[in-house]
Amino acid sequence: MSKPLILILGDQLSEALDVLASAPPNAVVALCEVKAEGDYVPHHPQKIVLILSAMRHFADTLRDKGYQVHYSALDDDDNRQDLLEEAERLADAYGCDEIRVTHPGEWRLLERIQRRGTRWRLFEDSRFYCSIDDFGDWLEGRKRFRMEDFYRQMRQRTGLLMEDGEPAGGQWNFDHDNRRPLDSDLVFPTPPRHRQDEITRDVTALVEAHFGDHFGTLEGFNWAVTRRQALTDLRHFIAQALPDFGTYQDAISDSEPLLFHSRLSASMNIGLLSPREVCEAAQTAWQQGRAPINAVEGFVRQILGWREYVRGIYWQRMPDYKRENRLDARRGLPDFYWTAETDLRCVRRALEMTRDNAHAHHIQRLMVTGNFALLCGVAPAALCDWYLAVYVDAFEWVELPNTLGMTLYADGGYLGSKPYCASGKYIDRMSDHCRHCRYDVKQVTGEHACPFNSLYWHFLDRHREQLRGNHRMKLIYGSWDRMQEDKRTAILDQAGKFIDSLTFEAAYGKGDHANGYRRR
Repeated sequence: MSKPLILILGDQLSEALDVLASAPPNAVVALCEVKAEGDYVPHHPQKIVLILSAMRHFADTLRDKGYQVHYSALDDDDNRQDLLEEAERLADAYGCDEIRVTHPGEWRLLERIQRRGTRWRLFEDSRFYCSIDDFGDWLEGRKRFRMEDFYRQMRQRTGLLMEDGEPAGGQWNFDHDNRRPLDSDLVFPTPPRHRQDEITRDVTALVEAHFGDHFGTLEGFNWAVTRRQALTDLRHFIAQALPDFGTYQDAISDSEPLLFHSRLSASMNIGLLSPREVCEAAQTAWQQGRAPINAVEGFVRQILGWREYVRGIYWQRMPDYKRENRLDARRGLPDFYWTAETDLRCVRRALEMTRDNAHAHHIQRLMVTGNFALLCGVAPAALCDWYLAVYVDAFEWVELPNTLGMTLYADGGYLGSKPYCASGKYIDRMSDHCRHCRYDVKQVTGEHACPFNSLYWHFLDRHREQLRGNHRMKLIYGSWDRMQEDKRTAILDQAGKFIDSLTFEAAYGKGDHANGYRRR
């Protein structure tokens, strides 16, 4: 009888995995902490604590369920500190003739596994609504690839937010109701405080010892490390935040990191929650009159639509997708992304929240730190490495398409229909940052002018050839062309001087791509 070693990765902590459901009684289940997975990019210490603590708790859960579990701790003397080499060592030690593993979430691991030979056997990751093959079938023969089309099909397939074959509320998308800036009298829900047990305290000390030089603080760590804690977060979000989530999902606060956003993406991405139970909980809240349709539809769209869509794009386009750089952006990351030492209030607060929480919500990522990097010509590799490192919910299958495709438009419009570039006007409309900033958001040139304003026009001017054919950009270029020539010259000079005043990490060339991490 074959005896398999079942390798469970740190982002696959779910009892529902097919590789576990099909495990024979003699299987050995292995979870491995290795140094290489903690520093191939300098992951935020909170992210590493989350994953290692969740792994240790999950190992205990599996033991309680009767599985034979081997846990390789980071400080074990015989730990090979490489995930695949450690798995092969354990397979030899236990006399296992096969190593089974669920399809990983990063191409670098899949490629390495496939090179190891027939001893390794891959299982599909059944946690997603749409398999990789099903997504490929959906793409087949299509001239247009848009998330909205995929999302509607997924609604029909799953029945989520559907009534008698029609979309709940009479329309597919309520995005136009979900763009309200903050009101001054809003009160935001306080997320649950999770108790740190001995396992989490031990892991925190371990991470401080091995990864303490990474960007980010461990003070205030408050992420769910068990399924029970993740379910507490889910119940809190549904009851306290979901009703207002939709209306204010694009708003940004100078003082409140979370607003009405959930903390569920990390729990879903490592397996403590399933996307199905999260979406169904939101749908139930709407059916019971506890949350409005615009909030529930907007939330479900992020999971059933966007999350599944970017995963499909990632696996259909890799590995070449990782090298895309259609705007030929070559600059390294601005140094202050690691220090938060900048006078740009919106950027500084996003960086400080990232440092303190390993989290910033999607508009801070897209329209503040991402927008700034886009306007300054930061290379996709540089920003992809940074986002993968600093955010607790960042795993490459979801991070890379969002960063490279949506944020930086480096795929030339394959993922998004236009660049998400914006001047300071957008940030002023959607946040209260500008009232605290030393720059004047209403000025385009001059000593006190908001840099986003001139950088915006500078970006559009230098990429005119690539973008002028985009129908969604015609009005913008019309406004630029109608400006007096001396005004355009002053704006471009303003932006150029600001960029020259910044310090960037080493430049990236055509051959550089994410996870060839370098910090200079």
